[in-house]
Amino acid sequence: MLINQENVKDLAWQKMDGLIPAIIQHAATGAILMQGYMNQASLTATLDTGKATFFSRSKQALWVKGETSGNFLNVEQVLTDCDQDSLLIACTPIGPSCHLGTESCFPEQKLTTQNFLSQLEQVIASRKGDDPKESYTAHLFSRGTTKMAQKVGEEGVEVALAAVAETKEDLLGECADLFYHTLVLLADQKINLSEVMAVLQQRHNK
Repeated sequence: MLINQENVKDLAWQKMDGLIPAIIQHAATGAILMQGYMNQASLTATLDTGKATFFSRSKQALWVKGETSGNFLNVEQVLTDCDQDSLLIACTPIGPSCHLGTESCFPEQKLTTQNFLSQLEQVIASRKGDDPKESYTAHLFSRGTTKMAQKVGEEGVEVALAAVAETKEDLLGECADLFYHTLVLLADQKINLSEVMAVLQQRHNK
């Protein structure tokens, strides 16, 4: 169930003395970032501000993730499970989510190969301001939209040629090149991969 201000009170708060575990998931990659606890006040604050806010059991007080480090968790969606006694919160992290400086409190987890595209999308965005002499991605951005679009076209042709005249390994390599350069072009146009996925979902549901 999607959680909003109107149904916060309907959650099963009584099961754990007014607290509910909240699992934080990366909105783009699906990676689990951390787990904390919320009471009604912290969940209400989370929905009000769009910043993940927890209840500290040690300090017996609310705390906003990132209020001291700047590593906020911008909330995209809040869901509860079928028993309404736990929360799954999709967030866009600003910086590392773990106090140890890692992206996740579960750094050993492996993303699915499909979700790696979303991770790569973030890496590409982070390279925009890098030195073009040090980063191929930054070099592509520095050449402008026309050159990037031309590069995507070239990679598309190479995929087609590899499919009909080259080996499976060649085709895989050319597809990887096409996906990468397409992500760069999308970043240049300020289009998120999720927007493309939404179009595919709409077509699938027709």
